[in-house]
Amino acid sequence: MFIFKRLQAQMSMTVQVYICNVTPSRNIRSMQAEVTRILEASKIPFELIDIASGETLLEEMRSKTSNPSALPPQIFNNDVYCGDYYQLHEATENGELLQFLRL
Repeated sequence: MFIFKRLQAQMSMTVQVYICNVTPSRNIRSMQAEVTRILEASKIPFELIDIASGETLLEEMRSKTSNPSALPPQIFNNDVYCGDYYQLHEATENGELLQFLRL
């Protein structure tokens, strides 16, 4: 019973993915699609935050990653920075997706 409640509480945390829907970069679009595919396939609820929809969202994303040149996609669990596409891909390949997402 305790394990179930703990898992339930962890899954209520919100995974947020910062993306950019108007990027001219094919590479960024591909990485964003792969991140959402992985999360959907793993049945992990997530929220997309489009940095193109607000002037301050790019600055917010970069501030939260502590990287002034960070590009989307960037992944968070609430306000805790998890990593970028490459780190998510590595965690998925190693079977460590839930640990990566801090779930």
